[in-house]
Amino acid sequence: MIIYSSSALAFREKVDNNQLTAEIEEAFISKMGKRPNPSERRAWNNSMQFMERIVRNSRIADDCGVMIEYNIPSTSKRVDFIVAGKDEAGKDNFIIVELKQWERASETDREDVVVTYLGGQERETTHPSYQAWSYRQHLEDMNEAVHSSDLVSHSCAYLHNYRSPQPDPLKSERYAHYISKAPLFMSEDTQKLQNFLYKHIGQGDGVNLLYLIENGKIRPSKKLIDHVDGLFKGNSAFVLLDEQKIAYETIMSLAKNANRKRTILIKGGPGTGKSVISMNALGGLLKHKLNVKFVAPTASFRTVMVETLVKQQPKDKGRARSLFAGSGQFWDSPENFFDVMVVDEAHRLKGKGAYQYKGENQIEDIVKASKVNVFFVDDFQRIRPDDIGSTDEIKRIAERYGSEIHEYTLTAQFRCSGAEGFINWIDHILQIRETGNFNGWDRNAFEFKLMDNPHELYEAIKQKTAEGSNARMLAGFAWDWSKNEDGNYNGEIEDVIIKEHDFRMPWNGRAISSKWAIHESGVEQIGCVHTSQGLEFDYVGVIVGNDLKFDPESMQIYADYDEYKDTMGKRGLKKNNEKLTALIKNIYKVLISRGMKGCYLYCRNPELRTYLQDQLDRTLTEAHPS
Repeated sequence: MIIYSSSALAFREKVDNNQLTAEIEEAFISKMGKRPNPSERRAWNNSMQFMERIVRNSRIADDCGVMIEYNIPSTSKRVDFIVAGKDEAGKDNFIIVELKQWERASETDREDVVVTYLGGQERETTHPSYQAWSYRQHLEDMNEAVHSSDLVSHSCAYLHNYRSPQPDPLKSERYAHYISKAPLFMSEDTQKLQNFLYKHIGQGDGVNLLYLIENGKIRPSKKLIDHVDGLFKGNSAFVLLDEQKIAYETIMSLAKNANRKRTILIKGGPGTGKSVISMNALGGLLKHKLNVKFVAPTASFRTVMVETLVKQQPKDKGRARSLFAGSGQFWDSPENFFDVMVVDEAHRLKGKGAYQYKGENQIEDIVKASKVNVFFVDDFQRIRPDDIGSTDEIKRIAERYGSEIHEYTLTAQFRCSGAEGFINWIDHILQIRETGNFNGWDRNAFEFKLMDNPHELYEAIKQKTAEGSNARMLAGFAWDWSKNEDGNYNGEIEDVIIKEHDFRMPWNGRAISSKWAIHESGVEQIGCVHTSQGLEFDYVGVIVGNDLKFDPESMQIYADYDEYKDTMGKRGLKKNNEKLTALIKNIYKVLISRGMKGCYLYCRNPELRTYLQDQLDRTLTEAHPS
C-alpha cells in the first residue's frame, strides 16, 4: 500500500509550498485509519526537505515517480522513500531510500546490528544498509511485478544529519557485506547520492512503475524458491522421519488444494518433531509458489531456526530471516491475505494486553489473515497467564470463521534419545498428568541424574561441553534478573545465587539473548525458558529453584508465588495457586525436556529433592529388583 505518490515535479512543488507533510498525514489517516505519531510527522517534515534538495539537484526527469511511506505487503514495515524511472539504457528501475535522522551511532559485535539514539535512549537497531537491502530483497522475492518483469531494484541509506567520524563505526568491515548491496550516504555525500539517483532512474517515465509495485501479486519468486530449497538440501537438522513425514504430507495436501478456509492442528509434546515438520512445510509451500509466512512467538526460537537453516551458507541469513515473523504483527492484516501461515510454538500466542501487541487475539489474527493456517501446539507448554494458544481456543476461533478443522497428533519421540517414557515419567512425577510411566523409562535410552549441589551440575555440563556435546545450564525464574542500567548488559552480574552452596552464575546475557542457545558464551550463563523453549541440546543441567516446592503431608507439589520472579508470568495469580503451579510445572517440564541425550537436575527445595529422589530410587528398584 502506498501512502503517498506523485511525480518528481509535483513532489518538489509540494515541498516548496510547504504542503507535503499535510498531504502525507491526510493520506496516512485515510489509508491507515489512524493518525501518525508526532515523531513520524517530524520525520516527514525534516527528511523530505533533504530529499527534495537531492531530487532537485540530481537533475532527474520531472516524470520520475516518487513514493513515500510504502507499506510492504505481508509485513508491518514501511519504506521511507522510493523513486522510479528509466536509466540511460532505457531500463525500468526503482531505488529504495532508507532515511535516517541519526547524528551518531556505535558498532556492536554483530554483523547487522548497531546502537544509536532512538526514542529517548540508546537502542540496538539494524544497520541502515541492511534495512534498505532487506526491504529490496523482500520485494524481489515476494512481489510478482518485481521478480517477473524487467523492473530492476536498487537500495541505499541516506543519513542526512550524520557527519562521518574517523573511523566511522557504521562503515566497519563487519557491515561491509550489506553496504556493498545498499550504499551508505552521509550528510557530506549529497553529490554522490544525486549521481546515484541520476544513474539509475534519471531519464524519467517512472510514475506508472509505482503502480506496478503496489499492485503486484504476493507470491514467491523462482529465485527465492531455489534459494530456500538449497538451504534445506543436505541439512540433516530438517530430515523428516516416519510420522513426521506423514504430518508434513498432510499439511501439503490440505494447503495445496484449499478451496475453503482450513485450520490444521498438529499436536505433540516435547521432542515429537513439531519444528522439523513446520520448517519443512515452509520450504515445501514456497516451492508450490504459495504466499506463506512462518510465525513463531519467541524471538530466540526464530533466531536459532534461521541460524540452523543457513549454517552452511551464513551470508544468506538476512534473506532467510524475512520469511519469519513474530506473532503480534498481523492484527490489522487484510482477510485471507496469506495463502498459508505456519505457526510453531502456537501455545505461546497471546491475547489483548500482551507486551507491544495492538490487537485482541493473535489466534484470530492468524486465522483471519490466512486461507490455510497450521498450528503446532502442545497444551502442556503454556507457561504464562497470557499464553492463550490452547487446542480448544484455536478450534473455537476456527469454528467462528467457518474454517474446516483437521487434527493430527504426533506421538513418537525424536528428542530424549527416543525415550518417550522419560517424558511421560516427568509428567507423572511432576503431577502434570497421570501416565503409565510411574515406574520409570528405558534407562539405556536416556541419562537422568539428580545432583546433590549446583556445582556438581555445572561441572557435569562443562564436562559434556569439553567432550564436544552441545550442553547448557537452565533454571526456572526463581531469581531476579538485574537490569541493563545496573550494568548487566551481557551477564556481568551473577544473579542466580544459591547461598547454601556458595554458588553464583549469571542469567543469559541480553546482548546474546536471541542466540544464547548457540553462542559460545552460552555455557557460562544460565538460560531460562524464554531463551530455550522450542530448542534442543545434547545435555541440559536444570536448576529447580524455590518457586516449586513439595508438601510431604499432602504429597503435593505447589508453587511459591513470592519465590517466582517473573512478574508477567504470575500477573493476576496471587490468589490462584493452582493455575500458577500448573504454569511453573510446565516451565520445568520444558526445561527438563530440552536434552536429547541426558538431563542433570538439582532441586533447591529439600522436600522436593527428597520426593524426586524417592521416585527415582523406586524406578531403579523396580527395574532391578533384588
